[in-house]
Amino acid sequence: MSISILFFYLIAVNLISCAVCCYDKRQSRISGRRISEKNLLVLSILGGSPAMYLTMKTVRHKTRKRKFMIGIPVIIFFQLIFISLFFYFNKQF
Repeated sequence: MSISILFFYLIAVNLISCAVCCYDKRQSRISGRRISEKNLLVLSILGGSPAMYLTMKTVRHKTRKRKFMIGIPVIIFFQLIFISLFFYFNKQF
C-alpha cells in the first residue's frame, strides 16, 4: 500500500467521521433518526478517531459517555502504534 493511498484514505474517513458526528448531534437535538454508538465507534476504529474526538469536543456530542471519552483516545493510541510500526517496517516513504 502506498503512502498516498493511506493518506487519502485517512483524510476521507476523518471527513466522514466529522460529518457523521455532526449529523448525529443534529438528529439528537430534533429527536430524529440517530447513528448507533456502534457505528460511531466503527468509524473511529477505521481511522476516523482524530476527527471524531475533535468533533465530539467541539460540538459537545457524546462527551458524557465514558465509552467515547476514554475509548476514542485509546483507539487513537493504538492507531498511532500501528502507523509507527507501518512506517518502521515499510521504509519506502
